[in-house]
Amino acid sequence: MSFYIFCDESLIKGKKYSNFYGGLLIQKSDFEWVKEALYQKIKELNLEDTELKWQNINVHRLTAYQKIIDYIFELIKQDLIKIRIMFTDNRHRPINLSHHHKTHQYHILYYQFLKHAFGLKYISSEKIVDLEIFFDKIPDKEDKNKEFKKFIHGLQHLPDFQESKIQIKIDSIYEVDSKDHILMQCLDIVLGAMSFRLNDMHKVKPEGQRTRGKRTIAKDKLFKHLNRHIREVRPHFNISISTGIDNDNTNLFNHPYRHWLFIPKDSEFGYDGDGI
Repeated sequence: MSFYIFCDESLIKGKKYSNFYGGLLIQKSDFEWVKEALYQKIKELNLEDTELKWQNINVHRLTAYQKIIDYIFELIKQDLIKIRIMFTDNRHRPINLSHHHKTHQYHILYYQFLKHAFGLKYISSEKIVDLEIFFDKIPDKEDKNKEFKKFIHGLQHLPDFQESKIQIKIDSIYEVDSKDHILMQCLDIVLGAMSFRLNDMHKVKPEGQRTRGKRTIAKDKLFKHLNRHIREVRPHFNISISTGIDNDNTNLFNHPYRHWLFIPKDSEFGYDGDGI
């Protein structure tokens, strides 16, 4: 048993929800087949000349993107891939933050995401489980990124991870260009859809206009299409809260699709400066 995890991040500061992080997990043995199948689907939809991205969605591409979502969730339902989305609620305001917390927030949240979101410590295996992790280009200084990768490498040495047999080699933590990784592009669509809907961007109207723009309407339709698929996997899914574990911690790993509302241990519930 061995895995790849492709990671991406989206909106850092939103109107209501912020710090969107996403991950897609796939077994290495399934990777080549899934990758080629996705490229074939893109070719069929005449999308091979453009990168799949939430920001690239418009009226003309809506149907094609809906079909991409159909295929992504076909893979999810077959348990060929797993997706995790993490975000914060602006009303849960972190307190007692040190200077280190403030200057390394991006890396700290990514670390928490990888440590907890996939339930990796609940993988049951008698043999070594090799894990390789792909990040979209990390937007920070090289020294901070190196420190961050050392912490990711150290996950395998935590007491909680000993039974899972997770192995992360320091040279198996990559920074890559999403243009070269179709699974990262698929993740971008799902992540973008969630930050869009949770921050009420579907309601936005151009200044001076009485109705929403065509691109906004197209994105809203794609979100609804995606949400219907999620509810097929898990009925009554609520995108704004952490997905339940059904009284079984191993479902943190077993579930095909999950959301995690990250709430800092030291936080207070209130309203932010935007009046939300």
